[in-house]
Amino acid sequence: MGAGPKFAHAVFQTGQLEKMKQWYMALLDGHVVYEGHNLCFITHDEEHHRVAFVQPPVPLERKAPNAAWMHHVAYTFASLEELFERYVELKEKGIEPAMPIQHGVTTSLYYEDPDGNYVELQIDNFSTPDQATAYMEGPEFDGDAIGPPFSPEALLASLRAGVPGAELTTRAWAADHPFESDRDWRKA
Repeated sequence: MGAGPKFAHAVFQTGQLEKMKQWYMALLDGHVVYEGHNLCFITHDEEHHRVAFVQPPVPLERKAPNAAWMHHVAYTFASLEELFERYVELKEKGIEPAMPIQHGVTTSLYYEDPDGNYVELQIDNFSTPDQATAYMEGPEFDGDAIGPPFSPEALLASLRAGVPGAELTTRAWAADHPFESDRDWRKA
């Protein structure tokens, strides 16, 4: 059996192309490859485009929470330090996570784009896929497949204070440092 397909790009239909373009360029530290004719292509790596936008010549509404749609796309960082470097960069640009969640298998920051789509920036908490799968087959994950929300500011402060990443990427740590939000994140 040959190698499977590799992810190429995601395309969003939007009624606010400029806002979406700026948001994704900030989130991914990307740049425009092409823009014109109600289309825009951006990339942040070696691929010619990773995210694209099409703006039809008709008004569009923001996605409704009770509609069927793709929930999120995810991007993995190599380390907790890199993930939180991006967190700080985005916060300085006024982009903050809608929900940080300690899944156990990943430490994740979910951001909501201007159209209501979610983007997960994450790290894997296990060094191999087999270890992650074993965790997902275990009782902690089975008892709560989502995991607790955590305070990214508390994690950043702890990281800067030298607390080991292995301690910061546990559900126990997250439960002791809850995220304050009036949003019902399990229904997002």
